[in-house]
Amino acid sequence: MADNPYDAWRESVGAVLAKSRGGTPPEDPIAALTTHTEDDGVDIAPLYSQRDELPEAPLPGAFPFVRGGNPTPDVRLGWKVAERFAAGTDSADVLGALESGASALWITRPDPAPLLAGVYPDMAPILVSAGGRAAEAATQVYAALDKAAESDAYRADLVRVSLGAAPLTSQVVGRADVTLDEANELARVAEARVEDVRAIVVDGADLHNAGATAAQELGLTAAAALDHVRALTAAGLSTAGALGQLTIRLAATDDQFLTLAKIRAWRTVWARVAQQLGEPDAGNAPVHAVTSLAATTQRDPWVNMLRVTVAAFGAGVGGADYVTTLEYDEALPGGVEGYSPAFARRIARNAQLLLLEESNLGRVVDPGAGSWHVESLTDDLARAAWGVLQEVERAGGFAQGVADESIATRLGEAADRRDSAVARRAKKITGVNEFPNLAEPAIAPSAATNGPVVRSYAAPFEALRTRSDAFLREHGVRPRIRMVTIGTVAQYNGRSTFLTNLLASGGIETVLDAAEQAAGSATLDGTAGARIAVLAGSDPGYAEEGEALARTLRDEGNLVLLAGAPGTVDDGLIDIYLHAKIDAAAALDDLLTRLGA
Repeated sequence: MADNPYDAWRESVGAVLAKSRGGTPPEDPIAALTTHTEDDGVDIAPLYSQRDELPEAPLPGAFPFVRGGNPTPDVRLGWKVAERFAAGTDSADVLGALESGASALWITRPDPAPLLAGVYPDMAPILVSAGGRAAEAATQVYAALDKAAESDAYRADLVRVSLGAAPLTSQVVGRADVTLDEANELARVAEARVEDVRAIVVDGADLHNAGATAAQELGLTAAAALDHVRALTAAGLSTAGALGQLTIRLAATDDQFLTLAKIRAWRTVWARVAQQLGEPDAGNAPVHAVTSLAATTQRDPWVNMLRVTVAAFGAGVGGADYVTTLEYDEALPGGVEGYSPAFARRIARNAQLLLLEESNLGRVVDPGAGSWHVESLTDDLARAAWGVLQEVERAGGFAQGVADESIATRLGEAADRRDSAVARRAKKITGVNEFPNLAEPAIAPSAATNGPVVRSYAAPFEALRTRSDAFLREHGVRPRIRMVTIGTVAQYNGRSTFLTNLLASGGIETVLDAAEQAAGSATLDGTAGARIAVLAGSDPGYAEEGEALARTLRDEGNLVLLAGAPGTVDDGLIDIYLHAKIDAAAALDDLLTRLGA
């Protein structure tokens, strides 16, 4: 008999798990239910209790800023809704957004001046991303500030500007940007302004989109920020002044607790860096959270609305100063046919407004505080990120890691592991490798992912679906595989549902009629082609009827597949087994090729 409630619960868990393991409980029931955050070495337990309690962190605005950087946040407003304005937008779009709930502007074009006409810069923070034209953009922003300063009502102390120079992180993803020396000069001029102008952005979201895990994103961002501080102090700025020139951009994903903890962990890590530099009170760089571009899908893009809402929740509750939700059609060049860019921007903005104004999330400061799970995950992520930072520092720093490509290698390896999890459907993407919608209209052949800086999670399956679309345009039907069921609906439903879902994620339709299957098969030259049939049933059903059905299907000239593990039916009769542990992307690629797609 267990001595305490936790051990009693642990024994109960073991007893439940034993039922699915032939009566033998796992050696460690808790370990059997523990999940992991990618490759960061951070474990997420199935249950947290007072055993996991950590010392209470200081209040917001106090070192190490884990609970937020602002000691007196306006709980009526919450975080800043930073709407993005790219090429093709104008001042009317900006003013309309500000009237409709946006509270910060993120201008991602090199000429911000036209968009700032009529904007009061002391009422809405301005974030600029102009790449290699950051100096030109800074000149235009300063002109707008100087014009606004002509008014007696101008409050320079309320102005927040980020000029967005990102020379270090931009190198990792191959984006054009200013040089480090040019960024230092921008910072020197910015520091002399009466407003709070920060010249440099350390873009962890770019690192995330290139493949970084959560801990890697934090550790590498801290390493890049530390290199910037060194460069700025070498250029003549004080340490506090250098720290005051940084804005941090991080990715927010639809893993809400991981995002929440990541924002809090970042503040812990950077505060410790500032402490080591002798300026602990300056270790409070503002955080701009942007929803993950890598996690945005082309297929079933409406699901992206849900993804960015959950991501914004995690970022806002985690204490980000600015939050940007990308449009639901971000991965589709030209957007979704029949829907305007203004609609996409409005939906992205409203996702946050629902959280702030209807759910009132901004009225609670650091709601994750005191949660055993959130506090433990925050601490674990911060420690893992600190380990990454130390590794980069021992190797010579971030800039050296960019030059010798060790950082690119690190990110590539992490992305490959994530791609493998997606391919095996261990990492599920709704609408892509899980619950795909084969009935949605085909995407135009020219549609592509967002350029070389993004390792899109969905890319392998979306490429398969594109092949299916091409087959559909040529033949009038999608590639088809005949499904042969064994037993009653109750007996085969589990595996038939699995098959339908799996095959659809590669753009393959399942049919129950042999004639339909043949009509949907064609080789590349248009002649009658591959005939493929898949068996779906229970293990007892396979034992009773599987062998005879497999022989019949082979005699009819079919390639025979089976939903289940090898050995379920005589291996000599089954060509391919389909089950949860296969590389689904590779298997579907092979099947599409056999079907002529």
